Order: sequence, then structure tokens, then C-alpha cells
Amino acid sequence: MNIRDMKITPIAVADPPVRNSSGVHEPYALRTIVELVGEDGLSGWGEITCVTDTVAELERVRDLVIGREALDLNRLRRDVTARLGNDPRAGARIFSALEVAAFDLAGQALGVPVCELLGGRARDRVPFSAYLFYKYAGGGGEHGDERADRWGEALTPRQLVAQAKDFVATHGFTSIKLKAGVFEPAIEIETMRQLRDAFGPAMPLRIDPNCAWTVATSIEIGTALAGTLEYFEDPTGGIDGMAAVQRGLLAAGVELPLATNMCVVRFEQIPPAVREDAVQVILGDHHFWGGLRAVVELGRICETFGIGMSMHSNSHLGVSLMAMVHLAAATPWLTYDCDTHYPWQDEADELLVGGKVPIVDGAIAVPDRPGLGIEVDRDALARGHERYLRVPYRDRRDDHEMRRKYDPAWVTRLPRW
Repeated sequence: MNIRDMKITPIAVADPPVRNSSGVHEPYALRTIVELVGEDGLSGWGEITCVTDTVAELERVRDLVIGREALDLNRLRRDVTARLGNDPRAGARIFSALEVAAFDLAGQALGVPVCELLGGRARDRVPFSAYLFYKYAGGGGEHGDERADRWGEALTPRQLVAQAKDFVATHGFTSIKLKAGVFEPAIEIETMRQLRDAFGPAMPLRIDPNCAWTVATSIEIGTALAGTLEYFEDPTGGIDGMAAVQRGLLAAGVELPLATNMCVVRFEQIPPAVREDAVQVILGDHHFWGGLRAVVELGRICETFGIGMSMHSNSHLGVSLMAMVHLAAATPWLTYDCDTHYPWQDEADELLVGGKVPIVDGAIAVPDRPGLGIEVDRDALARGHERYLRVPYRDRRDDHEMRRKYDPAWVTRLPRW
């Protein structure tokens, strides 16, 4: 299947005011939709984040894509990486969108799902975790484009428990993750304890403060939550910091896996992490690691070293979600439920024909249809692009939004406690 054209469409989607250690999400999240058009008129789709340089970077590699066979992916990755060589993270991100779209195109042409092209499915349903956030009132959007506040304000432990119950009742999630690093540690410890009391010992719980805590604070919190957490994600920064937390926990008699999607996001970071025993769970992400095949390979490496594996998420739509589903289906060593922000995104912004992908009993069924098993609504894509042209946001700055709306004196500081 020869690629005859590449279409690049930046879009904006409403995003609720959820908190994290950097500040608060802006009213819109930006995504870039990549369409690869084959010689027979079929289209394959990919999705990545959208920052100032994303469209320009894709345009820089256009001539490397057009005229290439859809499955000529090893050479495409080599060429894209060389062209964007000053920033390996950019090369990985850009290639990931191209690879997903190429697999979608090839799968449609061959009549097989993407997961079969990745080695075949290891599971028929992919489990996801409820992703909780401390949150201000509001549903995202602004200036006449405000969305209904489906989930409500959540700034106290009791409100977070209510949010969790809503997520579980709506989607049937069987594990729960809290984005933390927002309030004083005592408040977040109390939130986790109330979640444990509300859902009982059988519900796996995780907490992720995005490096908001020092090593000493991380050890204190990990000790306080011993027996409550299934894993402890990025409490502090860096491989050295995570290793120090693990040593401190073990010295305190606490065995608690440390997880990361921050200090190990490239293959060259795995050896020092293994040597230092810094992480026991890695959250793969095809947008970070350089595509679907890279994360399948990451799974093999994790299995070799006995490192658990989950999948990372950020604000995304159905194209990225279904790429995650096919990837998770083809990754045997997936030992924890995947993250997803998907329930937070408004139905009106979804690009897929038929609306949002259903999450039932906490999982998404792996499609049997060819490619990713999706059809993109071109009218919805056009509306997303019109919204992108209208809104002022370009490079995401959670700290700016925090100062603009909630705390004029806010300064992002990591670690904060």
C-alpha cells in the first residue's frame, strides 16, 4: 500500500479545569490529527499532542512519507529521526503518529486489525483505571463554548470519593488512580484512605504526584500508605531520586512498587533504572517511546527484568485511545490496568463516527474490524480545527492558567513538599 498524501489537522478540544503539580489544565487541549491517504483512497489515522512546532515538524518530513510503502516503517523511523535529529523526543513523537496512521492504513488494505500486525492479540479486552483529579468547577471551553460540568468540583477527600464512585458506576472501573501533588500531603493521604474505606481492600489504588515531593516526603507518604497502594507513581524526580525512595521504603520495612512515566521514557534510561532498582513499573506510551512497535519491545524488556508495565495517558480522543487498545492487546506483558483521560473529554469533541468509545466493566473490547477499527467524522474534524484557529492557546502552560484564574502568585515548584 503506497502512501499518496499526508494531511495534518491541528484541533482543539474542551478540557476541564483539573489540577496537577504544575497548576491546572487550560480550557482547551490541543491535538494533531494525521491522515495518510493510500493509493486506493483508504485513509489511516494517527493522533498526537499539538505544540507550536508539531505541524512544522510533520511538514519537515512530508517528503519522507509520500510515496513510501505503508509498512516500510524501519526505514521511515530512521529517516524521520535523522531529519529531526536535534530533538530525539520530537522524532519519537512525530514518528509515533505516522506509524499509527501507517498501521491503520495497512490493516485496512490487508483486512486485518492493527493488533494482528503487531504480533497478534494477547487479550480481547483492555482494562483501564479510573483516573481521578482534584478539580475546580467547570467542564472546559470558554467564551460561549463552555461545556456542562459532568463531574463537578472535587477539592476535598469527600468530593474525590464521590468522583470515584461516579466513575466506577458509569464505566465499571476496577482500579483507581489519583493525580496528586496538589494539596498538602496530609490531605492527599486522607483522600487515599477515604478511597480505601469507600471501596474496600480489593480495589487497587495508585497515586501520582508528578514529582511534587522530596525523597524524604515520598518515603513518609509511601510508609503512611503501605498496604493501601498497588504502586506509587513518580513521587519524586529522577532515577537517583526514585532509587533513594525505594531504598528508604525498604529500610522502613515497606515493599511498594515505584512506577514511572517521567524518569524512564526512553530506552537508554532503562539500564541505569535497572542498576539502581529505581522503578518496578514502567508506564509505556507510544507517543513518547516512538510508536506502537517500540512499546511492544518495551514490554519484552520489562518482562525480561521482571518490571511491571502499564500505559500512560494524557488528554486524548478516540484515535489515540484505539491505538492504545490495539497496542495493549498485542503486549502480553501488560501487568496493570492502563491509564486514560478519555472519560474527561466531552462527547461533542469526539472525532469518531458513532461517538465516544464505550468503556464497559472498566475495559474496552479490541475491535475485529480492519486497521484501528475506526471511522473519522470529517465534519467533527473540521469543527475541531475551526476551534483550534479560534482559541489563543498553543503551548500548554498549566502554571499560566493557574495564575490567570485561581492564584495570581502561583509558581510551579518541584518538589513542592
